[in-house]
Amino acid sequence: MNAIISAAELASESKGQYPPVLLDVRWQLTLAKAAGEPSFDGRAAYAAGHIPGAVYVDLDTALAGPAGTGGRHPLPDLEVFAEAMRAAGVRQDRPVVVYDGGQSWAAARAWWLLRWAGHPSVRVLDGGLAAWDGELSTEPPSVEPGDFVPRPGAVPLLDADGAAALAREGLLLDARAGERYRGEVEPIDRVGGHIPGAVSAPTTENVGADGRFLPAADLAARFSALGSEEAPRVGVYCGSGVSGAHEVLALAVAGIDAELYVGSWSEWSADESRPVATGPNP
Repeated sequence: MNAIISAAELASESKGQYPPVLLDVRWQLTLAKAAGEPSFDGRAAYAAGHIPGAVYVDLDTALAGPAGTGGRHPLPDLEVFAEAMRAAGVRQDRPVVVYDGGQSWAAARAWWLLRWAGHPSVRVLDGGLAAWDGELSTEPPSVEPGDFVPRPGAVPLLDADGAAALAREGLLLDARAGERYRGEVEPIDRVGGHIPGAVSAPTTENVGADGRFLPAADLAARFSALGSEEAPRVGVYCGSGVSGAHEVLALAVAGIDAELYVGSWSEWSADESRPVATGPNP
């Protein structure tokens, strides 16, 4: 099954006998809180208007554990994640479609987690809510609790040591902005730079101006130019395992399997014993 779905396809499937379970995962990375300004409120955005039938899922509490030594968005407690998915109506035998405001970073995080936990059919709405031209609802749907039971390990997961090894033996892509990779700026984590051996591949270059993914052939050409065809394995990391999931999704659209280092730079850079490379080269 494709990793993404268009708004037209979602509208059609939603009218069918077995419509997909629809999750609204609107979220955005912001430094507003640190500056004393209000941060983005995904739940309020959901209440103001969402695709009919969608259930809101909070990334920070359902799709990640508390920030700590494992990074800013480590894997969630498995039972917390399972309860959130069942409360949203996720079933093992029903397809799931996830969307966010349009960037698809948060949606990709939910997509990756559900796949890692063993769900067989998960897709991301290409372009997110911004691509939806149908009606919106302000009413929460009536949800029949789901039966989803996570079985983790369905897709590979990297830890810090595994990411370091992959950077030496395969292709490890850094999905952050180029200036963070080079160590020129670091607005969030302890130090700037990248994992030695990693290749810069900003996730923003996987989509067009409308937030939709580039055609599969274009994505395949992009990753081929970065070394994906020669590498025995491909891995991805970012700042905290959110935009990196988006890059894994882009690789899936291109037909390339990839492993995610969830702890990412927020975990790596917090350990002062781990090496840090700077500059434009791996």
